Amino acid sequence: MSIPLIVLVFVVAVAFYLIIFFNRLVTLKNRTKEAWSDIDVQLKRRYNLIPNLVSAVKGYAGHEKELFEKVSSARSAAMGATTVGEKAQTESALSNTLKTLFAVSEAYPELKASTNFLELQKELTDTEDKVQAARRFYNANVRDLNTQIQVFPTSLIASAFGFKKMDFFQVEAAEEKQVPKVEF
Repeated sequence: MSIPLIVLVFVVAVAFYLIIFFNRLVTLKNRTKEAWSDIDVQLKRRYNLIPNLVSAVKGYAGHEKELFEKVSSARSAAMGATTVGEKAQTESALSNTLKTLFAVSEAYPELKASTNFLELQKELTDTEDKVQAARRFYNANVRDLNTQIQVFPTSLIASAFGFKKMDFFQVEAAEEKQVPKVEF
């Protein structure tokens, strides 16, 4: 074999390698974005349910004005969050205020028996389950993308083309375990 042919084969092999790994990174990045949009859809559904839930509880527990303001404020903060980290933090705070709202509802037997409230509670629980599933899917895609960005030799391509690690969507573990305070 001649040297020019060997060089040509080497260049083609390197180009082929670059194309394969670049396309793999693009695929992982797009899957991660798609997974984030799934989370976003479920969170928007959750945001739409919350005002209805608050209205149902207000009918029975109108004097819990401070709690309703906290729920509304937490919902607004969550809707306004832009980064994954901010979204995780504000969603955690929103979940805690919703737990408090459900804890308050325990003190009102008429409310607990209301079909409207029960249906809203069921819808919100279903949405929470869907958010959890979407979060797991998103985090799995982020893990795969971040792994590819960090391993050699793909890391060379990732840094050359500006691929960056993405953040996981995690709620605060301490806040998840915390029992909500209810004061009457």
